[in-house]
Amino acid sequence: TSGSVKKININESNLDTLTRLPGVGKSLASRIIEYREKTGNFRSVEDIKKVKGIKENLFEKIKDKITIE
Repeated sequence: TSGSVKKININESNLDTLTRLPGVGKSLASRIIEYREKTGNFRSVEDIKKVKGIKENLFEKIKDKITIE
């Protein structure tokens, strides 16, 4: 079931956890963490698109795998 798949919390996850997302390598994971540290927590899943390097097509791949809660 889809309920057994744990979503990755983009407000709390560390580098290693973020790199489990498809298309997210270490440099992009670092930018996600850097963005979060500079601006505070993401307020919506869509906010991750404000991180440099996350375009619409990548967002479509990861949006069902991430959460902000």
